[in-house]
Order: sequence, then C-alpha cells, then structure tokens
Amino acid sequence: MTASSGRPSRQEISDAVAGVGWRLVLGAIYIDVEVASLAQGAEVATRAVRAVGEDGQGHLSVDIRARQVVLRLQSATQWAVTGLDIALAHTISAALTGHGLRFGRGSVQALEIAIDAMDIAGVRPFWKAVTGYVDEPGPSDLSDGLIDPSGHGPAIWFQQMAAPRPQRNRIHLDVDVPHDAAAERVAAALAAGGTLLSDSAAPAFWVLADAEGNEVCVCTWQGRD
Repeated sequence: MTASSGRPSRQEISDAVAGVGWRLVLGAIYIDVEVASLAQGAEVATRAVRAVGEDGQGHLSVDIRARQVVLRLQSATQWAVTGLDIALAHTISAALTGHGLRFGRGSVQALEIAIDAMDIAGVRPFWKAVTGYVDEPGPSDLSDGLIDPSGHGPAIWFQQMAAPRPQRNRIHLDVDVPHDAAAERVAAALAAGGTLLSDSAAPAFWVLADAEGNEVCVCTWQGRD
C-alpha cells in the first residue's frame, strides 16, 4: 500500500489485475472485450453489471461499441483504484470467462491535454469556463486537473513554467497507454516521422515531437510511485 493514502500502489494494482486481463491507465483499470455486434456488447455489459451488483455503483463504467466493450473501474469518490475495484475486476473477468469472448488491448488508453502556464491560477478559470469542465474530485496523477463531467472528453492539466517560452508550443497531448504497450507506441510514432526528444523520465513518459516540433508525451503508470 502507499504510505500516504493506504490505497494500493500502482505496482500492486497492475500486478493484481494483469492476470485477469485488466490494465492500469491514468488512475483507472480497464479491460477491452471484443464483440461481434452491439447486441453482444449489450450482453457483455449486462453480465458485468450483474456480476458486480450494488458494489459496482460508483465504480464501474461501460462503453459499448459495435466491435468492442470497454469496462472501466475506479472509485468515483476517491478518484483512484481501490481494493474494491481490484476485487470487482476479478469478479467481472470470472463472469465473462467461458463465453467465447476475447480480451483485447487496442482501445485501452486515456488522452490528456497539458497546458503550460506561468500563472496557472490565472488561466485555469478560463479553461474551466470555456470547456464546461469541473474540478477533479480528488488527488490523482493530474496537476490542477479539470475533467469532463460527462466522462467523454480528455482530462486537462496544467504544467508550471519557470520562464516564458514564446517559440515553443505550450499545449501538448499526453497519451496514457498500458505499460506493456508503450514501447510499441513510441516505436510506431518514430517510424511515422517523429523524433524522440527525451526518454530521461521513461518509463513514466517519453517526450516525442512531430516533424514541425509539436510535442506529445507517451505515458504509463510506471515510475510514479
């Protein structure tokens, strides 16, 4: 457990759920279930919801698509993965196993928008108002985080600047991926014309840029405990 919160550490969470198909990404655990139709997707969602029962309220969310169902577990009150979420992951996986379903990995990721600022307190209210976002309800990997109350849009966080950098793009994307998918994602970006600017913080994040210098970070949970 982490000393400060009593919650499982990132390493403990990842170790606890990897064997049943779940992956830790940006403070939540996900599993991607491949389906053949929306109808089958609805069946998968129903099985998951029935499996967790009332314990899943405030923890489980479901995204149903024509070819996949993405299940997500995180405490809505603690804004983190708890011991209950880990237990629910095992319960759901057990309920889905044996029905001819395949657990994929392609859609398990989270997107963040990072805004560099000299005066975070001065610019943060603007971004909150213009996006209609709300304050992040609890501590997590985000700094001064704002989130979409509908749960659809990417999170926004603010990075403190020490000095103005007028020639540098001051908004960049963070793409959070499972730790075992990061190397493949970085390699694909480099093969597509990208440049590796820094891997000094890897495996927490790699800093990449496109051909014109626009930056993006490929991030994982590792190296943050």
